[in-house]
Amino acid sequence: MSSLADRLGLIAPSPTLALDAKAKALKASGTDIVNFGIGEPDFDTPEHIREAGIKAIRDGFTRYTPADGLVELKEAVARKFKRDNGLDYKPDQIVISNGGKHTLCNIFLALFQPGDEVIVPVPAWVSYSPMLLLCGAKPAPAPTRAENGYALTAGELARAITPRTRGLILNSPSNPTGMAYGPERLGELADLALRHDLWVVSDDIYEKIVFDDFKFHNLPMLRPELAGRTVIAHGLSKTYAMTGWRVGFLAGPLDVARGVAKIQSQTTSNPCSISQKAGVAALDGPQDEVERMRLSFARRRDLVLRLLADIPGLSCPRPQGAFYVFPDISAYLGKKWGGRVMADNDALADYLLEEAGAALAPGSGFGDGRTLRISYAVSEADIERGLGRVKAALLKLIA
Repeated sequence: MSSLADRLGLIAPSPTLALDAKAKALKASGTDIVNFGIGEPDFDTPEHIREAGIKAIRDGFTRYTPADGLVELKEAVARKFKRDNGLDYKPDQIVISNGGKHTLCNIFLALFQPGDEVIVPVPAWVSYSPMLLLCGAKPAPAPTRAENGYALTAGELARAITPRTRGLILNSPSNPTGMAYGPERLGELADLALRHDLWVVSDDIYEKIVFDDFKFHNLPMLRPELAGRTVIAHGLSKTYAMTGWRVGFLAGPLDVARGVAKIQSQTTSNPCSISQKAGVAALDGPQDEVERMRLSFARRRDLVLRLLADIPGLSCPRPQGAFYVFPDISAYLGKKWGGRVMADNDALADYLLEEAGAALAPGSGFGDGRTLRISYAVSEADIERGLGRVKAALLKLIA
């Protein structure tokens, strides 16, 4: 009898996408749901970017492009890195892929082999570990602490390194916590990465969504000597509200870019031609809409923190970027309502979805069983309405 590949047993479907699907199904059935579960900006893609896509269609730009992306877009990405980060990358050091997730998977395939350990600071985005497992590598979780804002310390990194460690993933600002690394902490991690000759995968997808005068840095910006051991994963989805356009990109050493291009040529081939033209307009066009969205996210973060502070028993670090908060809800675990026991944060999330009409992602999917992730990529009115429901539902629970 035929059977499916063993590798499928290593992973489960994305829990955040599963939650989003459940919330949308309830909404389609007529249930009023406030969906805090998915990491997707609720803004429209800026008009000039949409017009560039429409123009590409009208111009008949609908055929294959080079497998690793349009040179025109790669040049725009290179200009972005020079303009925003002071980093010099040539177009052949850049690969355009089908979104940030595809970019990361390509990087993992190019860098890591069976038996390699890759350090993943946790809490972490839900797809890092499954993608590493599919590539044959072993994710090595490095737990971080809420009192440090969930930022990996040098001590925590040092304890996670073994003779088999080959890589480190850094995501700043972070999904799910909103934590962002400042220069001092990054410098400490850079020293260890250099000492142990690690590959660093720098997931910078939320670079432009930072608050409170925080200045974004990544390792190559701080330590040019690490540029040869760092691959930057980036994309257009979060900055430009382009999640459905599926445009991601990497920048790194030439041999890595060539390896990723080889993989992509045998798997997906090129990203969407139309989306690539829109990507040029995004990177080279006016950036005022990016700032408008950032300021809106900052207001929403402050609103969420204020409302959460009014719920007894919750604690929540103040995020420096992205559009998530990651409150500790352990005070409500083990409580009951109507015969239901909140045995873990998955049960609590189900309760809040079904009883309060609020979709929040359980922290277990991110590696922390004491928390829930709230995405505030929703309107301020929905934030007030949804968190009001969450407060009422939590206060109904009894010991």
